Amino acid sequence: MQSRNPKWSIENNMVLHEDKFEVINYKVNTSSLLKELPFSYCLHTYETSKGKDIAPSHIVKDLGINLTPDCKWTTHINIIANSAKKMASWVLGTFKDRSKFIMTLLFKSMVRSRLEYCSALWNPHRVQDIQTLEAIQRSFTRRISGCQDMNYWDRLKHLNLPSLQRRRERYIIINTWKILQKKSPNDIKMTFYSSDRLGIRAKVPPLAKSCPMSVRTLYENSFSVKAAKLWNLLPKTINTVTELNPFKAALGAYLDKVADKPPTPGYTTPCSNSLLDWNIQSGGLREVRWP
Repeated sequence: MQSRNPKWSIENNMVLHEDKFEVINYKVNTSSLLKELPFSYCLHTYETSKGKDIAPSHIVKDLGINLTPDCKWTTHINIIANSAKKMASWVLGTFKDRSKFIMTLLFKSMVRSRLEYCSALWNPHRVQDIQTLEAIQRSFTRRISGCQDMNYWDRLKHLNLPSLQRRRERYIIINTWKILQKKSPNDIKMTFYSSDRLGIRAKVPPLAKSCPMSVRTLYENSFSVKAAKLWNLLPKTINTVTELNPFKAALGAYLDKVADKPPTPGYTTPCSNSLLDWNIQSGGLREVRWP
């Protein structure tokens, strides 16, 4: 804290308030035996320059994102889903108009925005988390006139709405484009290379084969890995576009060709609905079976 940033504190004439700091510990080994060791407390707490111990927190909110020690996003997703659910209830109780135009406008501007803040970071892979988010859109669209007798997948087509899952992966691809074009900082050190046949490709960071499964799961669903794999799905005609609006237009037309059937309770889904599981080939789509 202050002892680690003395120059920064002096230059900005600022004294850091120790009572406003929180500590969160990320660990791979979750064995309860480690917690019983006499010295484990010292490993998990942080001692300030004034000798005060800060105990680790079970949840820490940083820039609007709720972080937990288990390296999962379920807690954050439940929090934002409850917030969006309350806003959806307020909208439905305040506005009587149930027309397609008004309802989709209200949902996009007041409800959906609560479910997508910084989603490229916490994009979930667990089916339960995906369904928790989709349930908000599924419930709201059922109230739109003419959609009551349609299932969720048909409502998405009728309303020209992508699933929230598809929108999150679209955001990841756009963020990758911004990193490539130096519109966003490349803090994760993504690297790209050119191919005469495939255009601009992203390198997937390597992982040691000896890593435990828990680490491998975190690796596969991290932004640096997921972003590289999603980017590499794009054909040369899209990944070489250098202007943002033309890139978004080309990406949107490309994604419109991909079936959008998010995991939904009571429905048999052909795959996880991730773009990585819809293998796009020339002239059509091939489904990658979902175990």
